[in-house]
Amino acid sequence: MKRITLRTAVLLIVCSAVPASAGDLGSANVRNCTWCHGAAAQGYAPAPRLAGQKAAYIERQLMSFRRHRRDNPFSKMYMWNAAANVGPQAARNLAIYFSTLHPKAANDGVKQLVASGRAIYQEGVPDSNIVACVACHGPSAQGAGEIPRLGGLSYSYLQQRLDQWRAGYDAAARYPMPHVTSKLSARQVEALASYLSFIR
Repeated sequence: MKRITLRTAVLLIVCSAVPASAGDLGSANVRNCTWCHGAAAQGYAPAPRLAGQKAAYIERQLMSFRRHRRDNPFSKMYMWNAAANVGPQAARNLAIYFSTLHPKAANDGVKQLVASGRAIYQEGVPDSNIVACVACHGPSAQGAGEIPRLGGLSYSYLQQRLDQWRAGYDAAARYPMPHVTSKLSARQVEALASYLSFIR
């Protein structure tokens, strides 16, 4: 018998998608998601928090993983296979379920960078022609529709995603994200991720 690695074993479990109802905590799909995203869906590095995320955003991302449009390394390694058997209705049910869970702030950013991160989020960086994040993601980084909630996501996840866009990953990303992030410096990314991690 061939030796199965832990990663392969986890992916086999995750890929065994079974139709789920949005409110059924014991459903196979929900359990499969919580292997990586946590029992309360509050996230583990590098898997982001799903609790309280916008339903339309989760649904669209699951379909992007299934269609291989989110093309960063972790997506290819884990989520492409994990979402392979998640159909549109299952994606919708999962999205609704996770959006109803209460989110907790990660509170894991660098406190000394919060003030500069807040300034970038609320005011943008006029000298670099970078628009304020608040324009799309809202005053409390709560998101709207397919625009994700950023408030309280972990520092490491936010930094990683911003860096991936800066590096040109993610064919599914919509304007203006690739354009905005390409102009951010590494220090500005750290500041922005730090600020957002403390928003409740």
